[in-house]
Amino acid sequence: MKLLNEILGTKYPIIQGGMANIATGEFAAACSNAGALGVIGAGGVRSAEDLRAQIRRCKELTDKPFGVNLMLMHPLVDEFAQVVIEEKVPVVTTGAGNPGKYVPAWKEAGIKVIPVVAAAVLAKHLEKSGVDAIIAEGTESGGHVGEMATMALVPQVVDAVNLPVIAAGGIADGRQLAAALALGACGVQVGTCLLVSEECPIHENYKQALLKAKDSDTIVTGRIGGTPVRVLKNQMTREYVRQEKAGADKMELEKFTLGSLRRAVFEGDTKTGSLMSGQVAGMLHEIRPAAQILEDLWAGAQQRIKALQELC
Repeated sequence: MKLLNEILGTKYPIIQGGMANIATGEFAAACSNAGALGVIGAGGVRSAEDLRAQIRRCKELTDKPFGVNLMLMHPLVDEFAQVVIEEKVPVVTTGAGNPGKYVPAWKEAGIKVIPVVAAAVLAKHLEKSGVDAIIAEGTESGGHVGEMATMALVPQVVDAVNLPVIAAGGIADGRQLAAALALGACGVQVGTCLLVSEECPIHENYKQALLKAKDSDTIVTGRIGGTPVRVLKNQMTREYVRQEKAGADKMELEKFTLGSLRRAVFEGDTKTGSLMSGQVAGMLHEIRPAAQILEDLWAGAQQRIKALQELC
């Protein structure tokens, strides 16, 4: 099995998650320079020209491979799909839908296409469309989540497809990276652990909230209404869940989350902002350079694998 770094041309078998409003061109470049595949998150981008500007900024700051994450529910996704072709983006990851209609044009442009899935059945369906790899993301991850845990999801996706599989959700140190490889993944995608990197552009209040978080301090809002999102518990989430359990409709609930991610990221609003985070938040203890976070992830995985080999 080829490791992800051999497939993508990166130093480490690690992809940086394309987090909306957070994964800017500058942050993606910093992560690529640090050894991962840096990914620009298009989820919070408001125009095709803004996305183009982010891509060009990334190119200015790195000569390493990078990617763009496209949320397929975005109203401008058709325009974004063309921009990544025009700007010769090496890798596209996708979420919230089926990228099938874009795959032929992307492949013709030489783009590697790697969709995120939360179930093996979708992975099998996407394999037929010609994608290059699959990111299997467990419910431990931050932001929009599925139902299955990483430990259960990854081996089932590995068994379902004849493609490289990348594990995501619940990965913040070398033990978890080693476990992902043991499950059959060729590498991992990480997000939460990079939120506390020096280069991450989120507000300092957001970073401090992550550092203070304990193992049980995340919650999934929107599970009842079919729009599950994992975030840190705060005033907004408590009220959201209370209203959700009381039977509030989607329009009523939307007022709690409208603009809440931007409030958290840019204004540092830790009370009514949406502090997206995975369950590994309780493992974050300090703000460090992205290069150190990634180096420790990979070195820790190698140490764990060596220790396990010695047991045999």
